[in-house]
Amino acid sequence: MPNAVFVNLPVADVPRATAFYEAIGCTKNEQFSGPTASAMVLSETLTFMLLHRDFFQTFTPRTVADATATTEVLIALPLDDRAAVDALVEKAAAAGGTGDIRPVQDMGFMYGRSFTDPDGHIFEPFHMDMAAAAAAMAQAEPA
Repeated sequence: MPNAVFVNLPVADVPRATAFYEAIGCTKNEQFSGPTASAMVLSETLTFMLLHRDFFQTFTPRTVADATATTEVLIALPLDDRAAVDALVEKAAAAGGTGDIRPVQDMGFMYGRSFTDPDGHIFEPFHMDMAAAAAAMAQAEPA
């Protein structure tokens, strides 16, 4: 079984953030959720831990970044196809996020878009055709 990844994100309003993540396809795990945190499961290997900023601060001696002003991380999400990429960005924008914060990337073998959640965290859903990517890389290598 693959290892699970938990991405801890500071949020200003846990209920608002929870509603956003539910709207983009996550399921709340009540066992690890409460007034200061929501465990939002995207897949069996990826959970977003939405932690109120004050609670998040208890886990680090460093200043917590304001994701609306500073990029602390880019969260890349591999998806099955281009339509899934488009659908996720549209859901995010409809749920209070901001879609396409940078131009759409279409390299032929890879297609990607971007969005932010209401707290400014940047997500980059993408689809990569692995066979086309391998062919493109083989052509780029010097003979």
